[in-house]
Amino acid sequence: MDSIEVPAQPREQTVRELREASRKLVRELGFMRNTVADSDLAPSGVHAILEIGAAPGIQARDLANLLRLDKSSTSRQVTRLESAGLIERRASSGDGRSSELYLTKAGQQLRRRIDTFASGQVSSALRRLTPAEQQALVASLSLYAGALAGDNGRKARQDPAGTGTRMVEGYVPGCIGDIAGLHARFYSQHWGFGVFFERRVATELASFAQSLPDEGKALWLWVENGRCLASLAIDSEPGQRLAHLRWFIVDESLRGTGVGRVLMSRAMRFVDERFDETYLWTFKGLEAARHLYESFGFELTHEAEGAQWGHTVTEQQFRRRPKSPPPA
Repeated sequence: MDSIEVPAQPREQTVRELREASRKLVRELGFMRNTVADSDLAPSGVHAILEIGAAPGIQARDLANLLRLDKSSTSRQVTRLESAGLIERRASSGDGRSSELYLTKAGQQLRRRIDTFASGQVSSALRRLTPAEQQALVASLSLYAGALAGDNGRKARQDPAGTGTRMVEGYVPGCIGDIAGLHARFYSQHWGFGVFFERRVATELASFAQSLPDEGKALWLWVENGRCLASLAIDSEPGQRLAHLRWFIVDESLRGTGVGRVLMSRAMRFVDERFDETYLWTFKGLEAARHLYESFGFELTHEAEGAQWGHTVTEQQFRRRPKSPPPA
């Protein structure tokens, strides 16, 4: 008997159905109200509290990128939250002309209340679905959110200063060479690594990029004028609840700008929604990176000499578990 392929649903109908589902989702989550998530804040304020709490020390321009807001809107939002006693500004340790954003004690309390409310809202809704339906929902929403983020990132969206800076999620043509080059130059200068190391980074990264998109994997890039100047990836094996943080590097021209924290914030939100534990490998002596890892809850679990990168170094493994388990 000949097989007959059922025609795919017309794209226009899929778009209509997805738009309707998106509008319903926005309504049911309460984003049409003046205040949301058991707070006195508008949706943008709630999200600002969550992002600052997830990345203490984030700068306003990086917060604007995360929230998809322009510079002036972000500035007004920060001023309102500061006046309400929920956040505070501190002079940047790397650049005295810049300020970093932190939650105050009241802001931390509000963040915990928002998290409790949102987790309860999601948990209550999930009780209406079977475990299989829950997993399908998470996978589908993750793919949709990732597609939206990737599309937004690839558009000609520039930073407030007009320098052509943008955060991109997913593969970008040329990113493999850029990221491998960043690693090769840095580790050659500071650790004496050579072609063996650069080849391994490029080969493994290319294999990883070819597997995207994937519900358990992600790649974030910081792009300026068509070049990738920072990267971070989350890798995993199918069916496992363990995430691997890989290829985290920031060009020296961006050191002290908060880009590293923005990338780590995105990655930690991603893993906390999907995995029970995250690990990474690094080398002894990278103190700035270690400080950043530890600020996000990573702890040193293993240290030994190794030569897997073509040069003997003291390798270190850090591991992190979410502060609270993902909603059931």
